[in-house]
Amino acid sequence: MSEQINENLKKISTWKRIIFMLIYAVIDSMVKLLIWLIVLLQTGSMLFTGDINPNVLGFGRSLSTYHYHILLFLTFNTEQLPFPFSDWNLTAQLEPPSK
Repeated sequence: MSEQINENLKKISTWKRIIFMLIYAVIDSMVKLLIWLIVLLQTGSMLFTGDINPNVLGFGRSLSTYHYHILLFLTFNTEQLPFPFSDWNLTAQLEPPSK
């Protein structure tokens, strides 16, 4: 059992993934802040103009999709790195992680 643990600890790929996960955790916190700013902008737009801002709407949708892709990576549902290591408009099916 301890040999398996030692072997797992020596895998470079595991450590690379952990580093990427830490980077994406920081990026994710910034993305969440931006999403809340979009929520406030759209609320303000609705209050003051009576309508939502279509430009902010599109950006919010795109940012929400990006957030989703980060969460898929952080929860080990995919091995595909999100932007900037892939396209921003990632529309391809994400492959489940290989065992």
